[in-house]
Amino acid sequence: MAPTHVLRCCQRGLAWIPVIFIALVVCWSYYAYVVELCIITIPSTGEKIVYLVLFHLSFIMFVWSYWMTIFTRPANPSKEFCLPKVEKEQYEKEERPENQQEILKRVASSLPLYTRTGAGAIRYCDRCQVIKPDRCHHCSACDMCVLKMDHHCPWVNNCVGFSNYKYFILFLAYSLVYCLFIAATVLQYFIKFWTLCRRKSAENCPQNELPDTHAKFHVLFLFFVAAMFCISILSLFSYHLWLVGKNRSTIEAFRAPVFRNGPDKNGFSLGFTKNVAQVFGDEKKYWLCPIFTSQGDGLTFPTRLVNIDPEQPTVIIQPDSSKSVEDGSVPQSPMSDSQNRLLGSDHHISDDHLSIDPLKSDGTDDITVYLESES
Repeated sequence: MAPTHVLRCCQRGLAWIPVIFIALVVCWSYYAYVVELCIITIPSTGEKIVYLVLFHLSFIMFVWSYWMTIFTRPANPSKEFCLPKVEKEQYEKEERPENQQEILKRVASSLPLYTRTGAGAIRYCDRCQVIKPDRCHHCSACDMCVLKMDHHCPWVNNCVGFSNYKYFILFLAYSLVYCLFIAATVLQYFIKFWTLCRRKSAENCPQNELPDTHAKFHVLFLFFVAAMFCISILSLFSYHLWLVGKNRSTIEAFRAPVFRNGPDKNGFSLGFTKNVAQVFGDEKKYWLCPIFTSQGDGLTFPTRLVNIDPEQPTVIIQPDSSKSVEDGSVPQSPMSDSQNRLLGSDHHISDDHLSIDPLKSDGTDDITVYLESES
């Protein structure tokens, strides 16, 4: 039997086959459009110039976003989510799962964690030996834990997650624009070539028809390929736009994240505008550029602390840290700037209508908020 590292190298090499296939198709489409269509087939010089300029704009943005999606390394949990040396030794020596969970809970009490496993346990990766941050999952293909993992995409040979999710969305958008532009501009020549006169002599063909040259096959296949990719990309792009609007990953769409009070598919939804800002950033001028502008650090995410409509303003609850210390509980970790910005609201709820019940089941710092009706 071949060594494990040899098999691993073979798997990594084979994983590039889909990417190479896409690269070959893109290179052929460039040749077919620029040379066979614009230079050889189209007779009008003005039409050639307009087509070539618009084509290269869409081509550059498509290749740029595709490149960034492929070669941006997935973000991993930081060292603070690793078990300290003493606790790690205790965890490895302990055989009972209950005692292992007690060790994990003791370490996780100082970490900004809100999600749990389906059984309510701390999410721990035995492979990477780290406590998983919220929305983090282990990718078996990449053999690592990926922050805000969406899915592993074979067409980019990379995990799509926090570090490259914006690039992936733009890759889908610009590839759709690229295919639509090719299909729209090639259509008239596709029809002419398809109905080309079959007579042996080109001189006997009507003047509005094109000569029967080798460019015919490139143009015909170019339209078919562009239309085929356009249909498949449109469905995938529409689905991910819906996910962005709901602030969900593909994994969370199929399996809702589990919070302290149970599963909640809208647990990370802050309203459409703030959901989009989490992926694309605050400055709209950078939204269409394949540069990183996503909010946060990928380790912590603002959550809805009350079960209300995700489109409604969200309330920030910050418990008194001094009181928590007196009660013996761990004070809540301060939120990052991006979390405070996302959770900020112009609406406020008075103290008369708000009560806070600390969860004392395991000594962590999560809180449950109830809205009380007026008496």
